[in-house]
Amino acid sequence: EGQHQTSIFDPVLCELAYRWFSPPGGLALDPFAGGSVRGIVASMLGRRYLGIDLRPEQIDANRQQATELCGEPEPEWLVGDSLNIAEIVPPDTRADFIFSCPPYADLERYSDDPRDLSTLGYPAFRKAYSEIIGASVALLKPNRFACFVVGDARGKDGLYYGLPWHTIAAFEAAGA
Repeated sequence: EGQHQTSIFDPVLCELAYRWFSPPGGLALDPFAGGSVRGIVASMLGRRYLGIDLRPEQIDANRQQATELCGEPEPEWLVGDSLNIAEIVPPDTRADFIFSCPPYADLERYSDDPRDLSTLGYPAFRKAYSEIIGASVALLKPNRFACFVVGDARGKDGLYYGLPWHTIAAFEAAGA
């Protein structure tokens, strides 16, 4: 409980992903919005950005940074649980690019909120994670791309979870 330390997303990787996989002016949807980097870089490259995160304090920090750094289009962040992403985003939202860096299971703990995937055991994490991917893919326009930046993490038993492969399986199950 208390202080939660988190990693920071690489802005150069972010820029490359936007330039390669999303059209100028397109909408990037981020179901695990965490920090501000993906939103700020989207804005600087002329992409619209809509990020969802559970933590109001993180959303407030993101908005403050965006106000200081961004012009138009200004990135948008909404507080909510991405398991309900279809109800959180404005009606008729269709993304040109799904771009996110999800929790790596329990490698970093982001909050004490029981809805936070980083607080779950791996089987429950994987189920919720797959559901969020499916709900996000349902908002993706045809013939568009998704990019999740993932690595693996180990359980307390020392064995790898298989997060990269489970991510691929979740996207395939969602029809991507």
